[in-house]
Amino acid sequence: MELTAVFVKVPEGYVAFVEELPGANTQGVTLEEARDNLREAVELVVEANRTLAQESLQGQTVIREALPARP
Repeated sequence: MELTAVFVKVPEGYVAFVEELPGANTQGVTLEEARDNLREAVELVVEANRTLAQESLQGQTVIREALPARP
């Protein structure tokens, strides 16, 4: 899977978000800083979503497995 990072130039630097992942957004003074911050934001959103899912499924019988990317 490939995610799409969008960078918008603003007077303060760059605003960044991922089109396919609501909540993954950030900013940076430079484009590189915005990229680094966006990578971290994606990791935090995925981690938070995983935690919320685990909490909501607590006590239920579930199957968890890795979902490989399509070739």
